[in-house]
Amino acid sequence: MPLGFYIIMAAQFFSALADNALLIVAIALLREMAAPEQFEPLLKLFFTVSYVALAAFVGAFADSMPKWRVMLISNTIKIGGCLMLFLGAHPLLAYAVIGLGAAAYSPAKYGILTEYLPHRLLVVANGWIEGLTVGAIILGTVLGGLLIRPDASAWLASLNLPLVNGTFSATIAVIGLFYVAGGIFNFYIPDTGVDHKPLKNNPVYLIHDFNHCLKLLWRDKLGQISLAVTTLFWGAGATLQFIVIKWAEHNLGFNLSQASMLQGVVAIGVALGAVMAAKMISLRRSVSVIPLGIAMGIVVMAMVTVTHATLAMLLMVLVGALAGFFVVPMNALLQHRGHILMGAGHSIAVQNFNENLSILVMTGLYALLIMSGLSIHIVIVMFGLFVAGMMLLVKCHHERNQREFDSVALLDEHKH
Repeated sequence: MPLGFYIIMAAQFFSALADNALLIVAIALLREMAAPEQFEPLLKLFFTVSYVALAAFVGAFADSMPKWRVMLISNTIKIGGCLMLFLGAHPLLAYAVIGLGAAAYSPAKYGILTEYLPHRLLVVANGWIEGLTVGAIILGTVLGGLLIRPDASAWLASLNLPLVNGTFSATIAVIGLFYVAGGIFNFYIPDTGVDHKPLKNNPVYLIHDFNHCLKLLWRDKLGQISLAVTTLFWGAGATLQFIVIKWAEHNLGFNLSQASMLQGVVAIGVALGAVMAAKMISLRRSVSVIPLGIAMGIVVMAMVTVTHATLAMLLMVLVGALAGFFVVPMNALLQHRGHILMGAGHSIAVQNFNENLSILVMTGLYALLIMSGLSIHIVIVMFGLFVAGMMLLVKCHHERNQREFDSVALLDEHKH
C-alpha cells in the first residue's frame, strides 16, 4: 500500500476513537443526570439520524471536492459537537451534532479507497479500515471506560486545567484532542486526481439523484446481497453494543466501566475476523461468507447461559470474529459494485442510508423493549433468532439469483 493509504487510515482511526470514547462518556453523563434508562440507546439513534436524513446530500457533497477536504470539514463538525458537550449541552443534542459530522465523513473515508486503490486491493483495504475502525472501537470504549472511573476523573480534575469545570469537563477535553489529531492527518491525505462533480444547488435534484442511485444498487444482483448483509450487520452491531452493557450488568455484575471493556473484547474478535478475511477471501469469493452471519446469530443466543467473566470474554471474541470475517468481504463487494454503477461518494451515501436506517430501527426497537420491562435474556434470544433468520433469507435469495444468472462471474479480474 502507498503511504497515502496509511495517512487515510490514521485520520479515520483517531476520529473513530474519539466517537466511541465519547459514547461511553455520554452514557455516564446521562446516568449522572438520572435520565431515563431508554435514553442510552437513544444516543445511537440521535447519532445516526443524520446518516438517514442527509443521505441524499452527503454523497453529492463528498463527490463535489477532494475527499481529504470533505474529511477535514466533517471532522471539524465533530469537534463542534464535542465542544457543545464540554460547555454543558444535553448529551443527546451534542452527540447528534457529532453524528452530523460522521454522516458527512463516511462517504469520503470509504469513497477515497475506490479512487486511490485498484479494485483488486479493495478487500485488503477494507480489512485495514474495518480492522482499524474496530481497533478504534476497542481503544475508544476502553478509553471512555477508564476516563469515567472516579479515580481518573478526580486526577484529571486535580490538574486544574484552564476552562475545565466539573467532573466530566477534563474527560471531554482529553477526547477532543483525538479529534484534533484526526484533523491534522486530514491535511496530509493525497489528492487522488479524480474529477469532481460540482455540487447541485437544487435539493429536489439531489433527492431524485439519490433515489435513482438507491434503486440502482438494490436492483443489482450482487449489490442487493451485499447491501442487505451490511445493512443487517450494522443495525445488529449497534444494538449489540447496548445489549452487551445490559447483559454484563445483569449476568456478570459489571458496572458501566467494566461493561465498556467487554465491548472492547467483542471488537478484538471483529478485528481478528477482519484480518483473517482480508488474507483468505478474494472479491470473487466474497459471497461465500454469508453462512457465518447465520452462525453469529446462533452463537449470540448462548449469552443467556454465561455467568462467568472468562467464558463471557471468549464468547464475545467468537461473536466478534464471525462478524468481522463476513462483513469485510461484503463491504468490499458493495463498494466495488457501487463504484462501477454510480461513483464512490454516491455509493457510500446509499450504503450509509440503508445501514443507519437499520441502526435507527433496531436501536429504537431495543429501547421500546427495555421500556416495556422485558428481560434481557428474552431480548438476546429474539435478537439472535432475528439475525440468523434474516441471514438465511439473504442466502436463499442469492442462490435463487445465481440460478437465473451467474453474476459472481462479473467479479473475475478484468477491466470494466
